[in-house]
Amino acid sequence: MTTRWLDEQERAAWLRLAAVMELLPAALDAQLRRDAGVSHFDYFVLAMLSEAPERTLRMTALAQRTSASLPRLSHVVNKLEGRGLVERFPCPEDRRATNARLTGAGCDLVLEAAPGHVETVRRLVVDALTAAQVRQLERIGDAMLSRLDPEGRVRSLLDAH
Repeated sequence: MTTRWLDEQERAAWLRLAAVMELLPAALDAQLRRDAGVSHFDYFVLAMLSEAPERTLRMTALAQRTSASLPRLSHVVNKLEGRGLVERFPCPEDRRATNARLTGAGCDLVLEAAPGHVETVRRLVVDALTAAQVRQLERIGDAMLSRLDPEGRVRSLLDAH
């Protein structure tokens, strides 16, 4: 197999994307830790629960919505549960499954943290782009997701919101 090396433009685009992939999560994490005392992933878990019916999801569904492995999610939910932000309980429909539910304190944290998080996303990403570039970024994301998630599991969750 012959390697298809990147040309200069492809290399420049890739290096910029790689830099964004490194810098953006750290910036989002820093803002949320400073303002709300949670990591970006913690906030994402809480936000996904806040959008679910009755603020409750099966752990497997929450793992799918956050693109996390069950062991990683279980560790994070355990930590959030220790802080009183989430509670776990057996799923009434399937006692083998476990549900996670956002508590009142967890809901309060999401509501308090959301404005600062959205402002950070806007400042670092959305406001740096024109409206046409935002639409283009959505299409670029879709193109990459079609390769990263060929079954469309993540995409279907994104379209549902």
